[in-house]
Amino acid sequence: MTALVPVILCGGTGTRLWPLSRATYPKQYWALAGSGEETLLQQTHQRLEGIASLQPPLLICNEDHRFIVAEQMRQIGVEPGAILLEPMGRNTAPAVAVAALQATAHGDDPLLLVLAADHVIQNASGFRTAVTTGMAAAEAGQLVTFGIVPTAAETGYGYIEAAEPLGGATAPVPIARFVEKPDRATAEQFLASGRFTWNSGMFLFKASAILAELERLAPDVVSACRAALEHDSEDLDFLRLEREAFAACPNVAIDVAVMERTDRGAVLPLNAGWSDVGSWSALWETAEQDNDGNVLRGRVISEGSSNCYLRSEHRLVVGLGVDNLVVVETDDVVLVADKGRAQDVKTIVGLLEREGARESKAHRRIYRPWGSYDGITEGERWQVKKIVVNPGASLSLQMHHHRAEHWIVVSGTALVEKDGVEELIGENQSTYIPLGCKHRLSNPGKIPVELIEVQSGPYLGEDDIVRFEDRYGRTDLKR
Repeated sequence: MTALVPVILCGGTGTRLWPLSRATYPKQYWALAGSGEETLLQQTHQRLEGIASLQPPLLICNEDHRFIVAEQMRQIGVEPGAILLEPMGRNTAPAVAVAALQATAHGDDPLLLVLAADHVIQNASGFRTAVTTGMAAAEAGQLVTFGIVPTAAETGYGYIEAAEPLGGATAPVPIARFVEKPDRATAEQFLASGRFTWNSGMFLFKASAILAELERLAPDVVSACRAALEHDSEDLDFLRLEREAFAACPNVAIDVAVMERTDRGAVLPLNAGWSDVGSWSALWETAEQDNDGNVLRGRVISEGSSNCYLRSEHRLVVGLGVDNLVVVETDDVVLVADKGRAQDVKTIVGLLEREGARESKAHRRIYRPWGSYDGITEGERWQVKKIVVNPGASLSLQMHHHRAEHWIVVSGTALVEKDGVEELIGENQSTYIPLGCKHRLSNPGKIPVELIEVQSGPYLGEDDIVRFEDRYGRTDLKR
């Protein structure tokens, strides 16, 4: 049987799930669906377990998210075939082209199962059955897309029309056309015809088949991606696509570049509880609700409330006698919205971006390959952060021109290097890093190191770093 390689697309910022999902830590890296702690990315791979001939996945992500992706795969015991880093977003056609080129680089020709990292599929068994069903058609050279059996006249999705009524189709059916988001009357006509499904953006095809159609229909995409791969660079566990070559690639979706124009396309109906969780109301619909129709996450108390989505990441959230609300609490933002207006969150994000507000893109907690730091409070010439260093991890060897730092360890044991001299600092101990001192913070232990950092000086920006050594291969000025 032909090998099956999952291609998991991890791009996107998911601003409609703000304030939880932001550019620095978008929705695919959060635990949003189900009762467990697995993120949407982790669930995307885990639901494939049990499919015959499954191979390690290819993951395609933004450079800024590379360590998040690698860590989340490590947490579920998955060693990717490769993590490909896009220097900038160029939509799904280049991502698919890069994956196909990488998959065939050594003469192999596997099936590629292209998946978004931020979808929810409630019936994993039904999804695996659909994938297995589509494999024969894909091996025969068809370009299979999974069309979601519609449950309503939805105007927020694109549609796929099959060449014949789908009825109880259990095999891929030739595609007649793709249709952009329709108005409600048109959507109702689509449902009545029995020929239409929602466009899920999930695909299954042989690597050589999609490459051939890309070469025929979008040769500029393939040539740019081939150049970006030929001049890529290895960065630890990552393959970094060459920036200039990839920047020359057209920004185009695989639907537009190939699927709408090919005569090899086929749609396989999928009825497995799919959602792209494009809004808080959509997440509420897919989640398990209590007897009052509420979805409660985190430190939440609901009394006399109904049909609400209430989520706390830190502080206690209390819903008292409210109805049809979305309330989401993070470390720096509280969203309160009517559930019917949840789609408008994107408008608020745009407003914040125009104002240059930090909350539009980043959380207070910033993740790094070694752990994270959290800005607690700040003044005119000082700021306080909480720093967490994972076991075995280390910050870069660095120096600051404009600030000094005090470190107070509150949990674990830190190894501190100052101008070539090392010392161990335990709980309730502290050390001082004077301005201009070459220093490094490491965790030699088995549990995370937590410390409080007090910075003081005339300039406290993250770009006040001179880096001398870094085990993570970073050249950017980020700790």
